[in-house]
Amino acid sequence: MTTVERKDEPGGAGGHEFLRIAEELRARMADGFYPVDTYLPSQTTLAKEFGISRDTVQRALRALRGEGWIQSRQGKGSRVVRNQRIQSSTPRASRGRRQLTLGPLIAEAFEQPEVTMDIYTLTSESLDTHIHLQAERIRAGIIAPRRIALRLILPSAIDALPYPRGVDRRDDERLRERLRGIAETHIASLDKVLGELHREKLVPQVSYEFRHAPFAPTFKLYVINRSEVLHGPYIPLVRPVMLDVHEEVRAVDVLGLGATLTHHVRDGRTDSPGSTFVDGMTAWFEAVWELLTDESAAG
Repeated sequence: MTTVERKDEPGGAGGHEFLRIAEELRARMADGFYPVDTYLPSQTTLAKEFGISRDTVQRALRALRGEGWIQSRQGKGSRVVRNQRIQSSTPRASRGRRQLTLGPLIAEAFEQPEVTMDIYTLTSESLDTHIHLQAERIRAGIIAPRRIALRLILPSAIDALPYPRGVDRRDDERLRERLRGIAETHIASLDKVLGELHREKLVPQVSYEFRHAPFAPTFKLYVINRSEVLHGPYIPLVRPVMLDVHEEVRAVDVLGLGATLTHHVRDGRTDSPGSTFVDGMTAWFEAVWELLTDESAAG
């Protein structure tokens, strides 16, 4: 798991550290690492794992309660009430587990000699978390892919997106700045972790490209090894957003981690619903990618 440096003194660099902890816990719940109806580790345990104070843990949990991920009761702890739902009618999708989640799907993709992932998303936040987990498996010698190819499409004009926006102050620039910061952080993080795998000679071939699209994503798309597709809409909702330690605002936002994804698999039959959907979304991504590549070259 991710360990972060302790720097949560009041007014210091760690003033936003609780946001990072909330992101990590949110990703774990979405992935099913902490299943629904189970309890998160105690605040003391989380503080020790992340190297932070209990006060920072409490701020992170408060943000997650506001988003509807957990419910907390005095003396009982924080119970998980939500995760990333993936619906699939493919028999292979169960993998022998009670529920299909994103983490194991990506883990299985990275167990192949060649890994290709084409992603269309809002910020790449959850993708970044999962790629780092696979990098840890590679460094531990558990898996050894020979090639990783990641292509990413993200929105370019965050200022023009219909979300996030304030409920009381629609023009609250801080919400867009927050989204822009999240996107830029994870783009750089992906570049760093994939570059390190190549420089350390752990993966012989690594390519990472991203393009900016001048439109708002209304759905999230993962095309995995050109054989599986995860697809789901971004659902707008009103939720509290923590801007800093002391301020919370109500905003119209979308939660990619909380949206239900549908899972489709190419099964060898060209006329099957799964194969048709995988082929269709793969073709859609290729068409948009080529369009954005041509525009980038022209510019």
